[in-house]
Amino acid sequence: MARTRKPLRLLMATFSLVVAGSFAAPVEASSRSAVEAQFRQWIAGDLWRAAQEGGISKETFDRTLQGVRLNWDLPDLVPPGTAPPKEQTQSQAEFSSPAAYFNEKRLQGLSATGRSLADQHAATLRKVEAAYGVPGPIIVAIWGRESGYGRAKLPHPAIDVLATKAFMSTRKPMFQQELISALHIVASGDVSADRLMGSWAGALGQPQFMPGSYLKYAVDFDGDGKRDIWNSVPDTLASIANYLVKNGWQKGRDWGFEITIADGVSCAQEGPDRAKPVSAWASAGISRISGRAFPSSESSQPAMMLVPAGTFGPEFLVTPNFYVLKEYNNSDLYALFIGNLADRIAHGGGAFKASWGDIGKMLRSDVLAMQKVLVAQGYDVGKVDGLPGFKTRRSLGEWQAKNGMTPTCYPSADLKAKLR
Repeated sequence: MARTRKPLRLLMATFSLVVAGSFAAPVEASSRSAVEAQFRQWIAGDLWRAAQEGGISKETFDRTLQGVRLNWDLPDLVPPGTAPPKEQTQSQAEFSSPAAYFNEKRLQGLSATGRSLADQHAATLRKVEAAYGVPGPIIVAIWGRESGYGRAKLPHPAIDVLATKAFMSTRKPMFQQELISALHIVASGDVSADRLMGSWAGALGQPQFMPGSYLKYAVDFDGDGKRDIWNSVPDTLASIANYLVKNGWQKGRDWGFEITIADGVSCAQEGPDRAKPVSAWASAGISRISGRAFPSSESSQPAMMLVPAGTFGPEFLVTPNFYVLKEYNNSDLYALFIGNLADRIAHGGGAFKASWGDIGKMLRSDVLAMQKVLVAQGYDVGKVDGLPGFKTRRSLGEWQAKNGMTPTCYPSADLKAKLR
């Protein structure tokens, strides 16, 4: 789901935890009727004032919201008079091996369909690439990952979803702004409110743009006068490319390379703030796992080490374009999925050559405790939140090296016992 800006994604961040109890407790029917009445009052009062300040006409407002209804089946709802669920700290799947995220059967299916559709729409993709400079396989990979190449069902009227979440969710201000953006879409004439269908999170069309992203990035590439990301393949593909370009895609560069880190080279060098020219990484003992040389065009260009599972999984050098893919979904795993799928579509590639090992099942509270110890010793772990981001991973690696251990750059039970 493409964000309006930084991060408006509702999917997991890398190895993040799903908040338990994300669905509101059942509300009695009598209480629901009272909430429904408050909802109508909110629309007529607070929402109309915000929409009016946002440049929405009364005619558009009334016409679009006249049939709106609360969707009680959505997650993350906090009806008036109830408290939001407390965040839980138990282990979730994202804290064990990420191998399941890269399900080979699914990737093979997406890549086979993607190659077929890339051939079918080759002429359009050539025009899109000429206009925006984004490789067709990257565009097709995002198309496949977001909506199954437009085949995924979009069952929810977006106005209902956005109004419900703007009125009673854990992120009301964000969804209110998205609702006002959706009103601007209706006002533009691109699509009527009854055809504004999306996901449970309010993401629209085949690229899964939030309404604010639609207003910024959706384009009319087929020339029919409407930005139709629901039914038009050219509009969909060009809109994805436009999103990436507007977020910094560098023409002519790859997304990254799977690598092997030589013995004696620390994994504690990762992160977008520690970029080096590809030639410098190669001189330090970094090589492509395929055995091929890095492209000569990349030699002087900056790249960053990425070890999302420390030494327990595949290792990468990534380019700034990798972080542009993360603008679509702020997750290392998502960006790696897109990169791998694009390589399969372009070159018939397969899975990463290194396997995702067993990284245990650490609790978020365990990682939080380790972060606090590292901070107390002067290390920069980034946000102290119990999530093993790159700053936490490399701080662990630096601590291991300082204490005579071979860096693994990932939290583990034995490391927690040593880190005092």
